[in-house]
Amino acid sequence: MFSRTYILLFLMLQIPVCLLADPGTDSIWLVSHYTKEEVYITMRDGTRLYTAIYSPKAEGKHPILMTRTPYSIAPYGTKVYMAFWYSPYMAYFKKNYIAVLQDVRGCYMSEGTFVDVRPYIKNKQDGQIDEASDTYDTIDWLIRNVKNNNGKVGVFGFSYMGFYATMAALSGHPALKAVSPQAPVTDWFMGDDYHHNGAFMEMDAFNFSTSFDKPRPSPTSVSPSGFQYYTKDTYEFFINTGPLKDLSKLTGDSLKFWNELFRHPNYDGWWQVRNTRNDVNHIPTQVATLEVGGLFDAEDCFGAWNLYKAIEQNANNNNKLVIGPWFHGEWTLGGGDYLGNIRFGSKTADWYMQNIEQPFFEYYLEGTGDIKKIKKATIFFTGQNQWRTFDKWPPEDKTDKPLYLYTDGSMGWNAPADDDSKGFKQYTSDPSKPVPYTEDIHFHRTREYIDDDQRFAARRLDVLVYQTDSLTEDITLAGPIVADIFTAISTTDADFVVKLIDVFPDDFAWNDSTDGRGNGNTYSMGGYQMLVRGDIMRGRYRNSFENPKSFMPGQIAEVKYAMNDIAHTFKKGHRIMVQIQSTWFPLADRNPQQFVDIYSCDAAKFIPARISIYSSKEHPSSLVLPVVK
Repeated sequence: MFSRTYILLFLMLQIPVCLLADPGTDSIWLVSHYTKEEVYITMRDGTRLYTAIYSPKAEGKHPILMTRTPYSIAPYGTKVYMAFWYSPYMAYFKKNYIAVLQDVRGCYMSEGTFVDVRPYIKNKQDGQIDEASDTYDTIDWLIRNVKNNNGKVGVFGFSYMGFYATMAALSGHPALKAVSPQAPVTDWFMGDDYHHNGAFMEMDAFNFSTSFDKPRPSPTSVSPSGFQYYTKDTYEFFINTGPLKDLSKLTGDSLKFWNELFRHPNYDGWWQVRNTRNDVNHIPTQVATLEVGGLFDAEDCFGAWNLYKAIEQNANNNNKLVIGPWFHGEWTLGGGDYLGNIRFGSKTADWYMQNIEQPFFEYYLEGTGDIKKIKKATIFFTGQNQWRTFDKWPPEDKTDKPLYLYTDGSMGWNAPADDDSKGFKQYTSDPSKPVPYTEDIHFHRTREYIDDDQRFAARRLDVLVYQTDSLTEDITLAGPIVADIFTAISTTDADFVVKLIDVFPDDFAWNDSTDGRGNGNTYSMGGYQMLVRGDIMRGRYRNSFENPKSFMPGQIAEVKYAMNDIAHTFKKGHRIMVQIQSTWFPLADRNPQQFVDIYSCDAAKFIPARISIYSSKEHPSSLVLPVVK
């Protein structure tokens, strides 16, 4: 959601389909075969939302495919078309779909007041609105006023637009048949964008909020400007700026959501009503849903997995899940055959478009094809580089097996036999010299860090490293990981970053004929430490996200938290590694390592902490892994 790259990408790739098209030929074809209309559609409270409608000139009845966005439906004007011919979207135009794009309430050319992740209202009274009601009113107008529509509507959206897609599913309009929330914003405290397990993701949040959340006094077609950084080194910028209190001085008092979240440091009611998973029981049976996400999505990986699970548990509709080896929104681009230094052996995004998304909408909006060909869960497994399908996710045959950490830095499936309570490894976390999230100097957060080489971190004294011997057989994991860490710290609070890593053999090299050519770099892959999954937990929330609790210095406490699902095979000859650290900078903000309000404390509150990770019989730290055959 946060990257400007994806905001710009959206202006070209509203609704993804199957194959990239020739821009010269298709630009002429689109203008010749479609007309563009721009209208204001009036909502139930009188607010008008700016809407672009691309209609085919072909005769017959056609389905409507819609996206609602806070990122502008530019270019504005009926004579200028969005550059769909540069995107896979052209396949839907070639099938004569009616494409509808809308600026959401309070954004760009639409009237009204914008509210970030506007809460859903379950029992609306007269005059009350939310994004679900705006979707309902829009669909109702379209069905009655757009010529030659077949009475069936689908809604798509990725990232923030995925939030609006979820709200569409809650609208209840009888013409709505299919919704695909993709990398959806779902819960901004627990795992999407702004926070992970209560830790503030300051680099992305600051970059996004200082442009996107600037107030808009009246409808406009002009995008807001971003923050002017004095350096291209974000590590330097955030270290020199200081704690969140000082960072907030740079934003001023006009960023409403930014300032509001600073007043809600814990998972209170303000956050909970913005968790869309709480409302999915209101999705009607008639609305089919398709959640889509990326294994390597640095922004909204949490949303795709967990919205799917919530719908499975609480709704009674046809619900499906697709997860590929993608960064945020990559499935809309085509390709998907590598990320950074890791190769996947095939163009996974193209396969998805042709075999999943397009047939999904064709079935529900056109009445063609066989929806049974799309299984409940279609998941790409890295390591083995294969798509697999399941009737349930996580798989029925998953076995949760603890992989224990030992004090000598090894790991194994057997619990520690040592009764010595002093069996631990230790490091000092110094917030003045935090562990970087990636080795190189970067201006914007990289998308490749999420499968990047972790050897730079393994060499630091403030990172603990554990690894197995070389594996004698393949080990496949499918489902969520649980970090179960027993720790004692010298202060009253700390963060815990746990990383699951695939260590490649020392003689490993890619085979271009079977693995693909990747990014063309000649990076040495022998001994590569591939980040498979990593996440951060703010220690004060170890017992409750609503009611934080301080640590007692020197006393052993359990920190246990679930990490996002994975689908990965550790191949024979590889090693499994775990790294533990207490900073991940500037991806996440620094914990002062004292039990104080992190959003308002001064720099003087930041102190070093001695962190002990226990590996004894009484306190067996482990990573609980979802092992499948």
